[in-house]
Parts: sequence; structure tokens; C-alpha cells
Amino acid sequence: MEPVTLTTGRLVLRTVGPKDTDAVYAAAQDPGIQRWTTIPSPYLYEHARGFTEQMVPDGWRDGSMFTFGLFLSAPAHDLVGMLGITRRSLGEAEIGFWATKEHRGHGYITEASRAAAHWAFTHLAVDRLEWRAEVGNTASRAVAERAGFTVEGTLRSALNNKGVRRDCWVGSLLPSDLELASTAPYLPARS
Repeated sequence: MEPVTLTTGRLVLRTVGPKDTDAVYAAAQDPGIQRWTTIPSPYLYEHARGFTEQMVPDGWRDGSMFTFGLFLSAPAHDLVGMLGITRRSLGEAEIGFWATKEHRGHGYITEASRAAAHWAFTHLAVDRLEWRAEVGNTASRAVAERAGFTVEGTLRSALNNKGVRRDCWVGSLLPSDLELASTAPYLPARS
């Protein structure tokens, strides 16, 4: 699939490439990003280059992962974060995101998550978008909840972060949560 660009009221969500390597590298030096995400730590320049020049284009090309750099639409076009949607199985995908330290607390990641979810539901035939975060990552959980995800519980030892098994929260967003139709019928459990 060719990369797409999405826009919101304040952001441009677009693929990243070689011209963004420096910004990705600088942002990923933040200890909070390294702590709560599965990016390498320490994060070397070669990691940023592999991400922007190989991993991101490969994911778009083979339809396995759709990564967006989140940039302010004006005036500076600063990188405010990253967001990826990874296919997991037929009709299911997982969302992941991080925010740059200087742009946290402005609702950018929530705004981007809603736009990316809408796109996934309407263009990728996704019927369940899942969010996961290590237990204790309250900032990620707050973003997910503000974006409309329903936190479903805790999965024990379900996340491997740098070789350590950790418990994680899991939540989901369905097309119906955004008043969209599913591609497959949904029969909720009866009480």
C-alpha cells in the first residue's frame, strides 16, 4: 500500500523517511519513551535510520504496519509523536504511540489516535483496534480512554519489553464506538 497522509485540526499524520531521522533520533532519547515503549535502549542513531529508512517503508509496502509521524500543521511543523497501526489478524490491528516530551499534555496523541482509528476502520477493514500498555503507563492509558478505547483488563506477562515479561493493560475500540459500520457482523455476549 502506498503511504497516506491524514490531517486533523492541528496535525498532519504522514509517513516518516530519511529527512525525519534526526527528529526521530532526538525524540527517542527521552528516557520516558525508552522506558515505556519497546524501542531499543540506548537508542542509537542507527536505530532511527533503520526505522525511517527500512522499517516504516517496509510496513507500508507489505501492509503489515502503518506508521505515521505526527507533525504540527503550522507554523513549525514540529514532530510531536509517532503512531503505528500493526495488523495482528484478519480484521484486527493494534495501535501504539508515543509523544515527544515537549508536546505532551496538549491532546495531540488523542487527536491523532482518533483520526488513525477512523482511517483503519474505513480503509483497512479493521473491526477491532486494540491498545496495550505496560501496567503503570498511566499516560498511555489516559490517551486511550480519551480516544474512546474501552479498557478490558490486565493481561499477565503479555508484554515483552527489552527481554523482561511484564503485565499489560488491554483495551479496544470498535467501529461502532465511532458510529461506523463493521465489515463483519458483531454479536455481543449476552448477560
